[in-house]
Amino acid sequence: MLWRLWIYGLGFLMIGFLFGRTWRHAHVVTDAELTEIRYSGRGVLALRGLKAIYYGTVMNCTIMAMVLVAATRMSELFLPWNEWLPAGVYIVIYDMVASTGILLASGTTGLETYVATSNNLISILAIVAFTALYSATGGLRAVIATDTVQFSLAMLGTLLYAVMVLIQCQGFDGMIHRLVHTYGESQTRQILSFGPTTADALFAFLVIVSLQWFFERNSDGTGYFAQRMMACRSDQDAELAAFSFTWLQVFLRSLLWLVIGVGLLVLYPFDAFSTGMGTFVADRELVFAIGMKELLPHGIRGIMLTGMLAALASTIDTHLTWGSGYWSNDIYVRIINKAWLGRDPSNSEQVFVARLSNILVLAVALIVMANLGSIQTAWYVTLLFGAGTGAVLVLRWVWERINLFSEISAIITSLVLAPVILFSVKAEWLRLLLMSSISTAVVITVTLITKPTEDNILFEFYRRVDPPGFWRQTAKKLGMDPQRPIKALKSGVYLTCTTSLTLFLLLIGCGKLVLPKPGASSSLTWVCLVIGIVSTTLWWRRLFPRRF
Repeated sequence: MLWRLWIYGLGFLMIGFLFGRTWRHAHVVTDAELTEIRYSGRGVLALRGLKAIYYGTVMNCTIMAMVLVAATRMSELFLPWNEWLPAGVYIVIYDMVASTGILLASGTTGLETYVATSNNLISILAIVAFTALYSATGGLRAVIATDTVQFSLAMLGTLLYAVMVLIQCQGFDGMIHRLVHTYGESQTRQILSFGPTTADALFAFLVIVSLQWFFERNSDGTGYFAQRMMACRSDQDAELAAFSFTWLQVFLRSLLWLVIGVGLLVLYPFDAFSTGMGTFVADRELVFAIGMKELLPHGIRGIMLTGMLAALASTIDTHLTWGSGYWSNDIYVRIINKAWLGRDPSNSEQVFVARLSNILVLAVALIVMANLGSIQTAWYVTLLFGAGTGAVLVLRWVWERINLFSEISAIITSLVLAPVILFSVKAEWLRLLLMSSISTAVVITVTLITKPTEDNILFEFYRRVDPPGFWRQTAKKLGMDPQRPIKALKSGVYLTCTTSLTLFLLLIGCGKLVLPKPGASSSLTWVCLVIGIVSTTLWWRRLFPRRF
């Protein structure tokens, strides 16, 4: 299932090559603020506030809850607070948890439910309190500095984990041999396949691969991607940041996870009967942590645990900084003060509101987390809600006709349709296809039958942002070259496609090289590797012009 992560490589590269420059030129603090410089109409301010709450709290807290659920899988095994804290202190926390009925336990570690919940609650609160402290006091600069160290620790720990799993499996050959012995050759070929192995699964695979990277909540970088790119020193730095992020997150991390994931299937096998059990997903999510505890020596285990906690802190601080920006800049400054009270708040007020919003966002995230059965549950929810708004987020940059009502219709369609599809349609690919096709049809229809954005707003936006795409009429009215935006679009699409081609070919080639399917020819492996390396000539000179 690692290809689910690979899909986003295309989206990450598109964000960098098409929208990194436009976000920087927009000179906004949050993506919600973009609403007022892109659209006209009486509902612009209301849409800005709606997006600030929707993205800054609803979506943000759901994603954070997903991360916190993953954290409990680690803390439940490695942080036994019931053994460390004095009995008098621990019993107070235990009684509070038992009286509220909060359940944050996986149910697979053998601990009594409220003991496991109390341990997880203490761990989560300690981690998020520490993360909130440096995020609130140091701001984005502190978050980026710590993220660099945290990512390095996480990758080092993951590398050591992969090496230890490989040793336990007696190398790559031993891993494949044991897979065949445990699951049979047919199922092993499915496990090691980089695509669907049956005709029935092919269509579903193509739908997800074609749509998921584009129809999502941050298809144009909306959120923390935009925040990071706007902090870059130049347009070129924003492009290189997206490029580096993609290769580190998708290429490097995927290859390490490939070894760990397949190795854990060997060392902690499952049978076909268990897949129908209600706790199967949560049980398999816990295997990663169990492997750390049982397979890693003490020193390496400490590095890996530190790396995992660092990765958690990195994600939490990113979302806290992102969420606080909405509440301070969009809700407090623009709506409450400037629109309602007619005053300009001081910098100290804005900082205080940002810090206070961190507490609010964390509280909501903890409530959501307590109601998630597994990480996969949150994944499906965020994917489906995001699919309804993905198209309009991209179209607002590349098509001058998109207006205020286009975005409003996308949000309404997402909020109304997502619960219906989630509970009535079982197949994930069909959910994605229905949501994306219906929402896109609604957006285009609403766009064509409603009044376009006023010329003065479009003129100012075009001068300020210099957007790519279909802006011919606006450019002509301004006396500018009408072909310029089309050329920019073609250039961004070219870099996105060529760098993606290299990325995916090398991923498949390297993956098949280390873990080939039993009895399969190596010809495709070397074809992917050779073409992947040669394809770098298609984009290298454009991306790194200073070297030539």
